[in-house]
Amino acid sequence: APQAGMPPQSPQIQQQPLAAAKTAANPNSTQNSLEIAAIRDGIVIMNDGSFRSVVMAKSINFDLMSINEQEAVEYAYQSFLNSLYFDVQIIIRSRKIDMRPYLEKLGKIRTEMSNMLLGMLMEDYIFFIDDLVQQTNIMNKEFYVVVPFIPVIGAGGAVDAGKGLLGGLLGGKKQATIKIDEVALEKAKTELTNRVQSVVSGLIQLGVQSIPLDTQELIELYYNAYNPDTATRQTLKQA
Repeated sequence: APQAGMPPQSPQIQQQPLAAAKTAANPNSTQNSLEIAAIRDGIVIMNDGSFRSVVMAKSINFDLMSINEQEAVEYAYQSFLNSLYFDVQIIIRSRKIDMRPYLEKLGKIRTEMSNMLLGMLMEDYIFFIDDLVQQTNIMNKEFYVVVPFIPVIGAGGAVDAGKGLLGGLLGGKKQATIKIDEVALEKAKTELTNRVQSVVSGLIQLGVQSIPLDTQELIELYYNAYNPDTATRQTLKQA
């Protein structure tokens, strides 16, 4: 249990037989604003016992296509949406790019140049890029498709919310406990695998390349989302 004056422990998932994710009793804690209990095996486990997979997709230049190509993409997109038997969430995320590593690489290349003319041209280019970075924010757009799986909740179901749920969230002494059955997790893996494959196959028909995110990539995605300033200056190491 969290001690007085100590930050709440991160939710953890155990292998056997059940996993317990606990939230702190402090209603003002940042921990209580997070809806994620754990990330495991390429799946995001939510506090309510539901599951998510995330597919990262590349973009296509629709404006440069001919009229016939645009119509073909629109019909393919319509067919893709009609083929889905589950809800999806499409997210477009803009992220600031840290250009310092690129500028450092250019500076190193400049020091190794022996040709004076090429060196001067490189210095002008470095100055141009540095001035551009100082005046504007260089952004990168990323595209994601969130694929959910919400198991049936009830007696003997996959998720069991403890009686102390309200007391924990409202600042009482009891803590919220969510138990996730390992059998339900395996079922979620199977179902999400099928759903992700449907999404990837449908996007291919549009000419959009996509790939599901693994555990490390999901951790980095959520870390970058919750820490946009820090994420531009450092990266997470592989566990």
